[in-house]
Amino acid sequence: MRRNRSILFVGGGRITSALCSGLRLGKYRREIVVYDPNPDKLRALRAESRVTIADDFHEALSRVEILIVAVRPGSVPGVLQEIADCGTSPGLCVSLAAGIPLAALRRFVAKPVRWVRAMPSPVSRVGRGLTAISFEPGVSMRERARIHELFKTVGQVIELPERNFDAFTATYSSSHGYHALATLASAAQRAGLDQRTALTAAAHALADGIHYWRESGLKLDDLLQEAVTPGGIAAATMEAMDKSGYRKAVQKGIQAGISQARRNAASQKISKAVPRSI
Repeated sequence: MRRNRSILFVGGGRITSALCSGLRLGKYRREIVVYDPNPDKLRALRAESRVTIADDFHEALSRVEILIVAVRPGSVPGVLQEIADCGTSPGLCVSLAAGIPLAALRRFVAKPVRWVRAMPSPVSRVGRGLTAISFEPGVSMRERARIHELFKTVGQVIELPERNFDAFTATYSSSHGYHALATLASAAQRAGLDQRTALTAAAHALADGIHYWRESGLKLDDLLQEAVTPGGIAAATMEAMDKSGYRKAVQKGIQAGISQARRNAASQKISKAVPRSI
């Protein structure tokens, strides 16, 4: 059966919604197909991003060029079992499941499928996301270019060795920004600012500094020295934060995230699966 140039998302959750919105915003030209057993999610996606709804997973799988597995790690074994049971699949499969290594995916659904891992950001919704990708050796240069093209539509793309994926996942999450914003604004309120002013000041402190660093091309160390004048308010603030264990707390948080990703991977039955060829 002849395949078209469309992509198929399995899973209609938040990351699929963000990617579909970002792809439409970036004027991605190819058909976007979504399969999910939840009809409410599909209706919302169709209204929001004009996606094509797949009623039959097996039939949709036989027609698309790229399959994107966009479900939680705990749901990955069931999706892979469906792919293996179909007897056919796209040649190129992309897993967005955090912590599930290529080797585990490959052991469950083997050749001729070529596997890619990708870790996109929910900020892809507005075209300013960041996506890490890692390819298994069998992925051709042309296929690699297709994956780069797809994710560049929604933001920046970084190709990483798979061994660095868990560290990237724990580091790049937009939750760091939200957590820092909430923490800084809360401290400002305790110091006497009203909620709106506290949030405004904290948001500018974080966003303006990062924007300036990105646009200026200056080194981060130079900007820190420029902003933190010895004997000044900023210097006293940063020094007190560091003495309170700020750096150590962030390092421990990153390590906790990496450990959780590894626990997620270890808990999945796909790591012990028998290879299935399509």
